[in-house]
Amino acid sequence: MRHLPQQEKNENVLVGLDTPDDAGVYKLSNDLALIQSLDFFTPIVDDPYMFGQIAAANSLSDIYAMGGTPLTVMNIVGYPIDTLAADILAEILRGSADKVKESGAVLVGGHSIDNKEPIIGLSVTGQAHPDKIWTNIGAKPGDKLILTKPIGIGIQTNGIKGNVLTKDQLDRVTNVMAELNKYASEAIKGFPVSAVTDVTGFGLLGHALEMMNETDIGLTLTFADVPILEGTKHLAKTNGAAKGSKDNLKFVTPQVMFDQHIDDFDRLILADAVTSGGLLIAIRGEAAEEALQNLHAAGVKYAKIIGVFTDNHPGKILVR
Repeated sequence: MRHLPQQEKNENVLVGLDTPDDAGVYKLSNDLALIQSLDFFTPIVDDPYMFGQIAAANSLSDIYAMGGTPLTVMNIVGYPIDTLAADILAEILRGSADKVKESGAVLVGGHSIDNKEPIIGLSVTGQAHPDKIWTNIGAKPGDKLILTKPIGIGIQTNGIKGNVLTKDQLDRVTNVMAELNKYASEAIKGFPVSAVTDVTGFGLLGHALEMMNETDIGLTLTFADVPILEGTKHLAKTNGAAKGSKDNLKFVTPQVMFDQHIDDFDRLILADAVTSGGLLIAIRGEAAEEALQNLHAAGVKYAKIIGVFTDNHPGKILVR
């Protein structure tokens, strides 16, 4: 990214290349801003319909993480049409379309190419009031940290590749990935939110550190409060984790202080690279419990308060 040419300052770009946020935001008027994002990836589950659902939920998530409402989407497709049946692609796109319909957005087009490996995703355009955009930076001392989906997704999907997941585990992780962050986003609107992001490729620790960028604060994380998919630690021990998760842990370790009881597998889980993870919400401390109740009432059943931001150990996360 640093090799991109410098752009002239544009006062209408509210969120652009200057910060590593979830989406770009462009102000159209005093009352309207466009939120734009794009994401795609290769198959993560074997069921083509559920793969389409997950791809859509993952792409839409960035709009929800910015406090926006998705308006339109366009499909991005790379597919080996000569080696895989067309009806598989049709099922992928049907799954994606059903999830887009659930979001309230409209599919308006897309683009496809012949590719050696399937690649599916969406470009998404959403809207929000310019003064009500959430960003991934701005957590304050005393803010509580809420996570809305369990982690361990990367370790579990690595188990799918190794064919070692039970049916219950497969169904659970698939459904968690396919769940829209729409309901979590809507449930916390109106609350004093300081920063929001979604947990994806950099893992819980990596995205939590993003919230502390350009600040003099620290974070105390309580491991026992972090929602983790059942069986994740056993899978980490017996089947391992993908390279991305191991790289994440290596990258964040200089800024993380682990309690001695947090073993190597627990640390790996906290850094696990996630697909279509939950929202990570920094919210004023006194409002956190009510917000959590709102989330549970909206059906966001895994949501938990997992930590608190502090003036202590600035720039670092203490995992106790």
